[in-house]
Amino acid sequence: MSAIAPSLRERNHALERQVNCPSCGLVQLAPFYRVERAPVHSVLLMPTREIAVNFPRLDIELAVCTSCGFISNVIFNPSLHSYSADYEETQGFSATFREFHKHLAISLIDKFDLHGKRIIEIGCGKGEFLALLTELGSNYGIGFDPAFVAARNPAKACCDVKFVADFYSEQYADERAEFVCCKMTLEHIWNTEEFVSTIRRSIGDQQDCTVFFQVPDMSRVLRDLAFWDVYYEHCSYFTAGSLRRLFERCGFEVLETTTEYDDQYLTITAKPAKAPQYLTRASNSEIELLLAETRKFSARCEESISAWRTYLNNCGEARKRVVIWGSGSKGVAFLTAVGTAAQIEYVVDINPHRQGKFMAGTGQEIVAPEFLESYRPDIAIAMNAVYRGEIQKELDRMGLTTQLLAV
Repeated sequence: MSAIAPSLRERNHALERQVNCPSCGLVQLAPFYRVERAPVHSVLLMPTREIAVNFPRLDIELAVCTSCGFISNVIFNPSLHSYSADYEETQGFSATFREFHKHLAISLIDKFDLHGKRIIEIGCGKGEFLALLTELGSNYGIGFDPAFVAARNPAKACCDVKFVADFYSEQYADERAEFVCCKMTLEHIWNTEEFVSTIRRSIGDQQDCTVFFQVPDMSRVLRDLAFWDVYYEHCSYFTAGSLRRLFERCGFEVLETTTEYDDQYLTITAKPAKAPQYLTRASNSEIELLLAETRKFSARCEESISAWRTYLNNCGEARKRVVIWGSGSKGVAFLTAVGTAAQIEYVVDINPHRQGKFMAGTGQEIVAPEFLESYRPDIAIAMNAVYRGEIQKELDRMGLTTQLLAV
């Protein structure tokens, strides 16, 4: 894998601000937050420190649509992305995440009677969730993802499932299903309305088809000042209202929106609408509240970033060893924003496919938890508080007295 070198033309394209909302098409965008020189990929495997620190960087500028509430990176350049077998996104090595995944699969199977049904998963990653749906419900599944790796197929021999290492498109419209699942993918897509409309056209007149989407919940990001959840791959950000309105515009009847995983994930279930939908507009009060949240995020994020920067600098002066736990996108975004990479030598990750690789942009080596038995850090910072209990058990198992913090 070699680093992507953006051409001058691509750089210029990236700096041209989008003036129309990619979700509703109106010219109602209000910028509110900027990240400078973010790595254009966060979980693409970096085989050497040199490639990692010289990896292409571009700015992020988030803007909110004051008509529909959709939030996007208005200077996003999709031509720089490479989703391939070197894209290591899976969270499946975590017991906490596997438990959540299994619970979600069982819930969907029970709620929508997914037994002996055809299921499509768009953006299936390494295939763990589709394998659960097919195994637990005796379903037939087909998954689409250019990052799928056949050698890591998680499906048991008894499962009726196949994977296509490609992007989903209307090329595959003949693949019909009673349930279409798309988890943690829509936020990577710039033209969200065209993508959801593609799925609606592929479903056609199948009134018995249910769609289920899962995306990060932007309301939680704004509320918790989670600057570590803003990174280049994520060009599209949703609240429950903006997600609902997107699906209504694309010809779906929305059944439900919920949050999962400690409110980190926003989910939506919908069916093809039998008749044209009444397109609800965001109310003035909803937009006013969202604008207030974006202003607060913009004003207070730098305070939070500065506090972390001061804390890490103080740790360095006190010669305390600090590690980051979690080498995925949150870790890359945190290190990029805080900018004190010199105070942190290593990043810990339980995913063996990431160990021995390096953090995009800042270059820390990614190590296995067992490395800490000899390194003996004073402080570990978890990049996701939902894993705090799991991480603490690992530290206790190794007999370490490392102080565990979480963003």
